[in-house]
Amino acid sequence: MKTKRKKQLRIAVLVQHDLIPPDTLEGLGEAETVRIKTEFDVVSTLKAAGHDVRPVGIYDDLNAINKAIEEHRPHVAFNLIEEFDSYPLFDQHVVSFLELKRQKYTGCNPRGLTLSRDKALTKKILAYHRIHVPEFAVFARNRKVYRPKRLKFPLLVKSLTAEGSAGIAQSSIVRDDEKLVERVEFIHRQTNSPAIAEQYIEGREIYLGLLGNHRVQTYTPWELLMEKLPEGAANIATSKVKWSPKYQEKVGLVTRAAELTPEQKRQLEHLSRRIYRLLMLSGYARLDYRMTDDGKFYLLEANPNPNIAHKDDFADSAEASGIPYPQLLQKLMTLGMSYDPIQ
Repeated sequence: MKTKRKKQLRIAVLVQHDLIPPDTLEGLGEAETVRIKTEFDVVSTLKAAGHDVRPVGIYDDLNAINKAIEEHRPHVAFNLIEEFDSYPLFDQHVVSFLELKRQKYTGCNPRGLTLSRDKALTKKILAYHRIHVPEFAVFARNRKVYRPKRLKFPLLVKSLTAEGSAGIAQSSIVRDDEKLVERVEFIHRQTNSPAIAEQYIEGREIYLGLLGNHRVQTYTPWELLMEKLPEGAANIATSKVKWSPKYQEKVGLVTRAAELTPEQKRQLEHLSRRIYRLLMLSGYARLDYRMTDDGKFYLLEANPNPNIAHKDDFADSAEASGIPYPQLLQKLMTLGMSYDPIQ
């Protein structure tokens, strides 16, 4: 009996201009390997599956995409763009351009990106629908920092728009107005963006990966743990926790399937599907929660198009649900090719 061969696809992989992956990671330093791993994993896995893959570097000019569409005629654009012209919120416009060109693409649609990239807007929408989110306030650049009385300490201060835990450290948690002002001004300088200060929620750090357009599938709930965290330090995903392998080893970072009761798991999955639809997400996303001791789930952030490097949280969660990495990438492309922005 003959086995059915998978159709070879023409794929344009959209990456930041300085993240076009090499053919091999051999000889690269640790920092460079971490920086480029997602792009390398996606491109090398798709090539190994027999597809015709063309990485396309993007900075501040859409002509590179237009040229790739005209010359390569891709069946799908695999979107790994997180910013345009160094500004995170502009990635939604890149996706809008793909839709105007009638080009199929992986990941989230422009509306879902718009609603989710703005952490304050996300919280306003979900609070309206009576979903638990931390109390918060936004502090614009070049404005005096004034804390509303309703906003109680301790607070976690971070960028309103930057991704990847940019600017987040143990000192991001502040307990008085003087430290609040200092940290807000630091975020303004460090990330060149407005700052958001939100109620710090004690509890477990739980992630849930979701995938789908109209029908939404959830993967195994995942938990971030730091088993060697110094006494008094907060259990937060700082920039070092996310990007420094040496620091990860120092604090005993472990990510694994979350131990939840059947009822907690059902509650989390139902809540996550509801949030996914309220924020008009599509493709795939990761929702980041704090689970308190009394079992309440607080949505901290919604992350459309999260990191999908091999052996990262989203891919590990999918694999724990029976979806190996090559199959995960194939599912993302199938969803992208079936998505219709007009419906």
